[in-house]
Formats: sequence, structure tokens, C-alpha cells
Amino acid sequence: MRSQSIDARNLWAPGPTEPSPGEGVRKIIHIDMDAFYASVEQRDNPELRGKPVAVGGARERGVVAAASYEARKFGVRSAMASVTARRRCPDLVFVKPRFPVYKAISLEIRAIFADFTAAIEPLSLDEAYLDVTGGLTSATAVAEAIRARILAETGLTASAGVSYNKFLAKLASDHRKPNGLCVVPPGLGARFVEDLPVGRFHGVGPVTAARMNRLGIETGRDLRERSRAFLDAEFGKAGTYYYDLARGIDHRAVKADRIRKSVGSETTFFNDLETLEAMAEGLRPSIRSVWDHCERHGLAGRTATVKIKYSDFRQVTRSRTLARPVASRAELESVGLDLLRAIFPLRRSVRLLGLSMSSFESCEPEVDAGQLALEF
Repeated sequence: MRSQSIDARNLWAPGPTEPSPGEGVRKIIHIDMDAFYASVEQRDNPELRGKPVAVGGARERGVVAAASYEARKFGVRSAMASVTARRRCPDLVFVKPRFPVYKAISLEIRAIFADFTAAIEPLSLDEAYLDVTGGLTSATAVAEAIRARILAETGLTASAGVSYNKFLAKLASDHRKPNGLCVVPPGLGARFVEDLPVGRFHGVGPVTAARMNRLGIETGRDLRERSRAFLDAEFGKAGTYYYDLARGIDHRAVKADRIRKSVGSETTFFNDLETLEAMAEGLRPSIRSVWDHCERHGLAGRTATVKIKYSDFRQVTRSRTLARPVASRAELESVGLDLLRAIFPLRRSVRLLGLSMSSFESCEPEVDAGQLALEF
């Protein structure tokens, strides 16, 4: 297992708002499983080990859900069209996703986290923030112990980032992938981010990154050289957030009681749909999936949203909010079909349909947690 801490020599002193060691700063760990779905498939099927693997649909309209590191060397990435992935890597092996298996392993990993802290904020099946502020054992040692437990109990590797806030911990976990550990101590956050492209920053999407690049802002150093007034004028309310990121500042807490705001499912079809009957049939798997999830987790939503992507990739949504939560799968299906009828007559055929539920009136938190404390 590889580990790395930032070299403290010849660095600027921390800025006036960046925490220094000993000031009671938080200790955050970000754990990110390495190529999770693909690694599970390689673990369970020895014939796939060492080969470029893509989890997803191999058909013309398939999408890569995850790619092994062998596939990534060819430029294959998640969310890439399968035809593009195949073009980049002719030897790519496609494997059908097994989401129930991935979820079961994710729960095993979550149980390992819980042995070290109750303050866990899951981001997806394969990554989470942990707050381990204060205490008897260093956060770095805790991160190493968690990674060792994951490897021993699941046969999978994880990378970890350790720092004094979520922004830096997440960046750090990606810094030594795969199977690595990177620590960014208090006072060194600004130095760590100064040479990173702004597109790597949490909250800076491709459109914003391109806009920053047009303004001559390509790295964290470039961003730090812009005044708060300039960033506020260019990016509105987000300007102050970007100003802070360039200085290694992030005040967001680990939210251990995160509640899902929506539950959704969608399907991309091999052949375009053109009739209401075909679309109704195509939407039913999403309706069933969403309703079953809501039932299992005690979610009662009032808003149903249908997502439609046309053959020319234009996308629209149609929503309806009821006065009370949807009472049954049949009622959810009725609302979904009404929303489909609203888009007729069709101007073009449909390649994707999805359905989601939101506006939950009562739901169970994904994690119920307090806080434990451990030092760096």
C-alpha cells in the first residue's frame, strides 16, 4: 500500500484563515474504492484479472458504468458510450452489472467504517467521508487500518485521503490511486491545490472550468491570484466558494444524517420507441424499481418526475406533485403514464425513459450517526 504526505519544507505559511496544526481543526478521511464495480468482477472471475474490463452494456447504445485500470490506460472511462470505449480498446471485455452484489459489498464496507466512527457520509456505493476528529489514534493510522480491513474482508483495494476538510480529503484520495494514501496536514492545503487544474476541484464542473480557463484561470494558483470581488462578479454566489477552495478552505461538515432527496431509475432502449403503448411498457421497469426501493426504505414521496431523452439526445422532464404521498405502485404508474401522455404527439422517437420520486414527507436517514474523535 502506498502512502504520501505533503512535504512541509519550503512552503508558504498558512494564510490567515487556513487552519494551523493544534487549532482544533477537524480530521476528515475520504475513502474511495478502486474501480469498484470492475474490481468486484475481476475478483469474482479470475479470467478477467489483468484484462481491460468494462461494466455496462456492450450494445450500440450501452454505456460504461465502470472501467478497470487496465481499460483506463486506453482512455476508457465511466459514462462513456460503449461504442467509443470499444473503439479505444478493441480487446475490452464487457461484463453485465450486478448491482445487488455491489450493494451487498458496499454494506460490508460501511460496517467496517462503523467500527471506527459513527460520523459517516456516504456519497455512493464506493466512497464516503468519515469524520474522526480528536481522540487517541491518528487519523492516518485509522485510514490505514480501514484500508487493511477492507482488503482482508472483501479482497478489494481502497484509496484514502486524510486532511482537515472534505475538499482536500477527496482530492487527496485521488492523488495516489490505486491502492494509495495521501495526507494533507493543516496549513498545507493551499500548497497542495496550487498546481492542480481547476477542473479537479469539487463544485467546478466542465462548463465552469472552461469559463475559468477563458479567464486565464487554469490552476489553483491562478484561482488564488484572483480577488474575491473579481470571482464574485464573474461567478456570483459561488465566487466566495471558489476563493476559499484556492486557499484550501472548506467549511462543510460531514453530514452523517443525509436524507435522500430523490430516488430514480432509467432505461436506454436498443430500439427507439414511437408509441404510447411501447413507452408505457418501457417505463414500467423504472416504476417497479423506484416503488420497490421506496417501500424497502420507508420513503413516501409526493412528486413523480418522468425523464424523456429523444433520438436526437434532447432531454425533457415532466413532473406532477400530489397533495399527499403516492399510496401505491399502481398510483405511481398512473401518474407516470399521465405524464407520458402529455408529451404526445411525439415530434421524434424516444431512446431513454426514466422515472423518479421526490418530495418525501417521511423517510429514514441513510446513516444515523454521532461523532467519534481521533487526531491526525
